[in-house]
Amino acid sequence: MTAQHPDFDDEQAYIERAYDCLERSREDAWKVRDLTEAGVGGTFQNRFERNAIDEQLVKRLTDLELGDAALVFGRIDRLGEPGGGDDGIESFHIGRLAVADENRDPVVVDWRAPVAEPFYRATGRQPMGLARRRHFIVEGPKLLGIEDELFGEGHLGIGHDDGLATEGVVHSSGLRGFSTLMASIERGRTGQLGDIVATIQSEQDEIIRSPQPGVLVVQGGPGTGKTVVALHRAAYLLYTNRFPLEDQGVLVIGPNRVFLRYIERVLPSLGEAGVEQVVLNDLVPDVGFGGGVDRRDAPLAARVKGDIRMIDVIDKAVLDRERPLRDELVVPYRTGYVRLPASESERIIRAARRRFRRHNAGRKWVENEVWQALASSSRDGSTAAAEVREALRTTDEMRIAFERMWPILTPAQLLHDLFGSRALLKSAAQKYLSEAEIDSLYRPRAADVDEVRWTDDDAALLDEAFVALGPKPQKNGKIDEADEIRTYGHIVVDEVQDLTPMQLRMVARRSLSGSMTIVGDIAQATGAHAPASWDDVLAHLPAPRAGREDTNRVIGLSVGYRIPGQIMELANRVMEAATPGLRAPTAVRLGPSAPVFVEASAADLLDTAARATADLLAVLAGGNVAVVTPDHLADAMADALATHGIEHGRASRSALDTGVTVVPVGLVKGLELDGVVVVEPARIVDGEIQGMRSLYVALTRSTQRLTIVHSGELPAPLR
Repeated sequence: MTAQHPDFDDEQAYIERAYDCLERSREDAWKVRDLTEAGVGGTFQNRFERNAIDEQLVKRLTDLELGDAALVFGRIDRLGEPGGGDDGIESFHIGRLAVADENRDPVVVDWRAPVAEPFYRATGRQPMGLARRRHFIVEGPKLLGIEDELFGEGHLGIGHDDGLATEGVVHSSGLRGFSTLMASIERGRTGQLGDIVATIQSEQDEIIRSPQPGVLVVQGGPGTGKTVVALHRAAYLLYTNRFPLEDQGVLVIGPNRVFLRYIERVLPSLGEAGVEQVVLNDLVPDVGFGGGVDRRDAPLAARVKGDIRMIDVIDKAVLDRERPLRDELVVPYRTGYVRLPASESERIIRAARRRFRRHNAGRKWVENEVWQALASSSRDGSTAAAEVREALRTTDEMRIAFERMWPILTPAQLLHDLFGSRALLKSAAQKYLSEAEIDSLYRPRAADVDEVRWTDDDAALLDEAFVALGPKPQKNGKIDEADEIRTYGHIVVDEVQDLTPMQLRMVARRSLSGSMTIVGDIAQATGAHAPASWDDVLAHLPAPRAGREDTNRVIGLSVGYRIPGQIMELANRVMEAATPGLRAPTAVRLGPSAPVFVEASAADLLDTAARATADLLAVLAGGNVAVVTPDHLADAMADALATHGIEHGRASRSALDTGVTVVPVGLVKGLELDGVVVVEPARIVDGEIQGMRSLYVALTRSTQRLTIVHSGELPAPLR
């Protein structure tokens, strides 16, 4: 039996004191809030200041609410000035947020503070002034174990690891707090991504603390922690650049809603609850999306809609709606008529195109020019344009004329008309797309634009159309700034390798200053426009600004923490077939067993997969399991699990909230589970645009065990 660490009781007492100080801070915040809530009178300035204070207090109370997350997870002992007491050693306890005692002396240092940096960065060769680094294994306020790492020679005596590490020295793997890290990784999955604030490694910390300006690309294979690193970077930037970044906003874009549900607790657990987390569709307001895998476009249509040539197609579609009259317009007015020759309408259209960059902004000017031309054509030639407008603006003739010449359009109206008319498609696209590509965009018109179920690939086109059209003017002809596209001070994009050029443009136009963190893995690119390198992605994102320190950087994560070595070895064979030349991450641990292959007959495939799921559940003893299927088999797989009495959920409906979840391969990216059953790999390869890469993604979701069930011949890398 391992002896208890000699400092165990003292550290437990310190942690309990930290929680007491945290509770006192929470109580003090409530007291102040109670004072600010008293009464609703006073001047406007009084009420404004009271509301501002209350907002800050609510945020503070939110920050102080940890839930089940641990407050304190480590300590550093730093070499101080000689003669400074305690042999020149000064100690700092590192935690999730800063906590002070009643005298305002620090009890816990926020993990993002500069003084905490050595906790993540110090190595044996570069100790950064540390004598010792201490890691706590904790469950909330309860201390379970201590792991020490010593630097230098004999500053603090012999290290002690409470049976968690080797001899209290930096682990030979180069990983910080190896035993603490392994305990975190091997803890069962909950269906929600947890933070890694206690176990951030040096290469991850370098990314988290990188300067804000420019686009930072994080290339990381499965299990390297790229997603959680990007989220910690967002929290770090908000801490170090609170003003103005909090007002400018931070946006996190995920690949699908299952993924957003999976990551939703990470930033709140780090004290940053105000970050906006969306999928791309959410950035297009007032439009209904079908969502889910059943609303995918056909492969050719998906590829065309993501192609950069669609910019020209949309611009031409807008120009096609700016049309002169075919014939002279003659409208009864008073005892005679007013006229607008077709040639005059053509002049007005040409002039409006020159004057206005965005279509809708030109409508008021076009109307005024038309009223002026009609007034000039009156019998005496001195009629005021306002008089003509007042008399004729509600007539059918004028409404029809304006709708032909310069209609007010929403993005949805423009694309609904375009995709529902072969003639409009041909006119807009014949210079840019092939006949087959044009045909792929056509779809029958709905009875009303509000009834259209848009696909995920339409979102970027609707956004591009908004850029060309602009918002609808108000009755006075002016544009409300609230209707413009919102920009953000920093944007995080996950699984960015799957975004099309048009989607990347959609992201880029929401960046206020070009500050972005984008993460992904070229080997996991499964979209219609899979990039060959990160240069293909950066080409569509903000470029560094001349005269500024902005730089676009690519940083790689080389260590795979999550995936056991046996599973990674198998997946790497698939990766080599899918993307020759890319380097796989290095796994830091072995799992309990090698991947298991189960062969079944075609008729018994799903029943066999259900039985394999039950077996995996029994071995994991309550772990979280995903059954990953080709998209078209998801429903049938769910029925088979129900037949076998296995309680389960569907990723598209319940995320990973149940012990067993059926996950179509199109939704599995970015998730991690204790065990995974992959059903019919050959059909995954055949059914996806980037089939071998999709299989690679499916194989790399497990932290412990992998089972592969198949009836057909296995893809070559798995044989």
